[in-house]
Amino acid sequence: MTKVIILGSGAAPGVPAIAKGWGACNPNNEKNRRKRIGTYIQIGSQKILIDTSPDLRAQLLENNIKHIDAVLYTHAHADHLHGIDDLREFNRLTKKPIDIYGSSHSIEQIKTRFSYLICHGECADKGIFKASLDAHVLGFDEDFYLNDVKINLLELSGHLVPSNGYLFNDGEIVYISDCREICDKALAKIKRRPKLLILPLTTINSNYAKCSHMGLDKVLEYVNVIGPELAVINHMAVECDYDEVNSLTPSNVVPAYDNMVIEF
Repeated sequence: MTKVIILGSGAAPGVPAIAKGWGACNPNNEKNRRKRIGTYIQIGSQKILIDTSPDLRAQLLENNIKHIDAVLYTHAHADHLHGIDDLREFNRLTKKPIDIYGSSHSIEQIKTRFSYLICHGECADKGIFKASLDAHVLGFDEDFYLNDVKINLLELSGHLVPSNGYLFNDGEIVYISDCREICDKALAKIKRRPKLLILPLTTINSNYAKCSHMGLDKVLEYVNVIGPELAVINHMAVECDYDEVNSLTPSNVVPAYDNMVIEF
């Protein structure tokens, strides 16, 4: 069994946002209330967290998540990273370090900005007053395994910092993070029709988002190229009303909402 939980479906400001409030989003639709981005994936016995949003504590409590085997990072922007201190709760439960993975740029940034969290093979603080994280760099040309789950880094382009996606079991799940383009090398790694494709949107209008994100037109273009059974659109800002996005997409493409569960 595979289970995916969208812990947070929002972009960096969340919805409602401090500056723009609800924006174009209908405040009466609970699916428009969005925490910052984060995803939990369970494939067989492996429990994996993608990114650690600033809302991580609330997300874990709401979904009763008390165990993870690893954290995969997509890039080092605050909305994807700065809940990292909350990982110490898993250390408290297991008394073991947590393995975290990412590209060389992401791991370098984590080691620089959160150097006090990095350990080497054992919990640095038995207290536990801080997280104990064992950091590992993944290369774009290597296969990586968590037990029997095969994972590949996917190269993306056009974001403000280097960003990557993740491929699980040659395409069972394809996870795309913030970008303007999915590199051809990344698309070539998808060897099967995905059960699930997760892509970020931020704003519907591609001209507005041209500096670092795909608009809806580009998202749907990649859905057509990759051809998943189901595509889920996340990372939506206040410009993205749930019902409007849903009305603009085909039946196998749906907008995400916080605590959304997909199982297959």
